[in-house]
This record gives sequence, C-alpha cells and structure tokens, in this order.
Amino acid sequence: MSPEHFSALWLSVKVSVVATALNAVIGIPLAYVMARRRFWGRAAVDVLVTLPLVLPPTVTGYYLIVLLGRRGVLGAPLYAATGWSVAFTWYAAVIAATVMALPLLVRTARVAIESVDQNLERAAFTLGRAEWRTALEVTLPLARNGILAGLVLAFARALGEFGATLMLAGNIPGKTQTLPLSIYTAVQTGEAGQAMTLVAMLTLLSCVVVVASARLGARAL
Repeated sequence: MSPEHFSALWLSVKVSVVATALNAVIGIPLAYVMARRRFWGRAAVDVLVTLPLVLPPTVTGYYLIVLLGRRGVLGAPLYAATGWSVAFTWYAAVIAATVMALPLLVRTARVAIESVDQNLERAAFTLGRAEWRTALEVTLPLARNGILAGLVLAFARALGEFGATLMLAGNIPGKTQTLPLSIYTAVQTGEAGQAMTLVAMLTLLSCVVVVASARLGARAL
C-alpha cells in the first residue's frame, strides 16, 4: 500500500471515530426525547432525522453544500467573518459522516429505550429522582446494549460514507480522501491491485463491525 492509501485509512478511522462521538452526543438525547416525549413537530423531527437514510447520499451532500458551502446559508456568514470555509476540509468529511450515520443510531437507540419498562422509571420518580437522573441511572443503563449496537452501526456507516463526503469534502489525497474515495480513485486510474487490497480491508472492517453490532443487539433483547 502506498503512503496515500495509509493516509486514507487513517483519515477514515479518524473521521469515523469523531463522527461516532458526535452522534453519541446528539443522537442519544434525541433518541430519548423521541422515545419518551410527545411534542408538536415530533413527526417533522422524525422525518428530518430519517431522510439521510432514504435519500441518495449525493442529495444529502448537496443539501450540506447549500447549508455549509462558501456561499451557503451558514457557510457564507462564516466565510465572511473568518475567511474560512468548512467545505473541502476533513471537518467536512466528519460532518457528512455524522449526518449520514445519525439515523442508524437514533432509530436503534430509540427502539432500545422504548423497550425499557416504564414502571421502573415511575418507581425512580416516586423515590424523588428527577427525570434526567432517572434517564442516566435507569433508562440508559438498561438500554445500553441497544445503544452500543447503534453506535457500532453508526461507526460502520461513517467508515463507508462516500457520496455526501465527495460532495462536501471533495477527494483531495492526503487531506479529505477517505478509504472509500481512495478505492474510487484506484478504480478510476486502473490500479486494480490497490483497489482490491483496499476493498478487502474495508470489507474485513465492516464484517467485524456487523458481527459486533449483531451480538450487542441480541443482548439488548
């Protein structure tokens, strides 16, 4: 493997880890709210969270450009104020991976939280526990295997992200070129051996992640 391919592998792992951490911070509270609260606009939030799961990744990437590109809704004021744009940086790859992986975590964690017996939560309330303490001490620990399975799936989705990353971050070797983008480049340039090696590596990583997710999901039942 060339240094560029090692760089792509390292960037993919780094992006996936950061994206999974961001998904944990955003997705677990969101899954809890969706599972335990009824509020106006809940259906709209559910649709927005699920959309990246059903839309083509390039379409999601286009929306991210409209939002965060140099001339985007949020990107233009940021560029005007700082002279810096998130597009075509590794941060863009993290954002794309986070957005694409979020639905998997939210849906999996939500099911796990909904499966927790609410009588246990009510018992905690009668003992004077606030809702946030009940969530941290009762609900989330009981749903932990399902949540962990969602995190593993989110990591796998971030690791394999291609379309939205290509749209927002580009395919810059050594800077924004992740492992899937490196495979694409190897195929385009006729490097069949390199492409096969990279494909085998990504397939092996994905198999490990799928097995881990399946075991965690089985324990959550």
